[in-house]
Amino acid sequence: MKLYTINTGFFKLDGGAMFGVVPKTMWNKLNPADENNLCTWALRLLLIEDGDKLILIDSGIGDKQDAKFFSHYYLHGNETLDSSLAKYGFHRNDITDVFLTHLHFDHCGGCIVRDGEKLIPAFKNAIFWSNENHWKWATEPNDREKASFLKENILPIKESGQLRFVGRSAMVDEREQQSTIEHQPSNILDTLSIRLVNGHTNSMMLPQISYKEKTIVFMADLLPSVAHLPIPYVMAYDMFPLTSLNEKKSFLNEAVANNYILFFEHDPINECCDLQMTERGIKSKNVFKLEDVG
Repeated sequence: MKLYTINTGFFKLDGGAMFGVVPKTMWNKLNPADENNLCTWALRLLLIEDGDKLILIDSGIGDKQDAKFFSHYYLHGNETLDSSLAKYGFHRNDITDVFLTHLHFDHCGGCIVRDGEKLIPAFKNAIFWSNENHWKWATEPNDREKASFLKENILPIKESGQLRFVGRSAMVDEREQQSTIEHQPSNILDTLSIRLVNGHTNSMMLPQISYKEKTIVFMADLLPSVAHLPIPYVMAYDMFPLTSLNEKKSFLNEAVANNYILFFEHDPINECCDLQMTERGIKSKNVFKLEDVG
């Protein structure tokens, strides 16, 4: 097995929304805001190569939306999905599976592209993986979250016939756990298991990968960045903030006890970190690139 970081550029989001109840005087030291109170965040994906499988974790924001949409998010950076894949000798048509942690636009927008008037899969040879609970949540959205669930990102996946749901037996719900989780293998790859979290959005899936005798967890929006490690640093975007807080606490205790490596989707600087217990709680120990795991 080989793992690759796939960088697809950066975007901006409101700093207050990203750090919730934490005062700007504190979070601004971690990710300084611009004159519009916007902070820069990465759109970082993970690619797993294992035998004849080439699995992409999330797909970024994509490029099919109109100028008005993108004017809110200030996309920038020189790297794209295609350029990052090409760096390792791959093309999007080589992707066999796209695993979607959840269906917010910055995580699944790259799944669908425009072909004239049609919306078609960006990965024509891939299976797209979601789960039944989250799919229903996303396609019947609540008023608060519906701006993140864009039908043009989601419905064409099902219409393509390439959508599959991860079976319930392959997922472990954080709400049902009190201690270290015994993970079930996914039905995608034997070395990939899934943990289910519900604070950010209903039934978000975090891939957990056994790699070089280590455990790597793709954090998605449970922990968008190293700056979100402190327990109270919960995004205002989260649907159920207290659930997020408890899920973070449970996960971080497990992660530090088992020396997990955390892979960050949105941290603008840091790809990965491991953890340590300190007198002031759990903190990052080392920050490093995925390619340095060994």
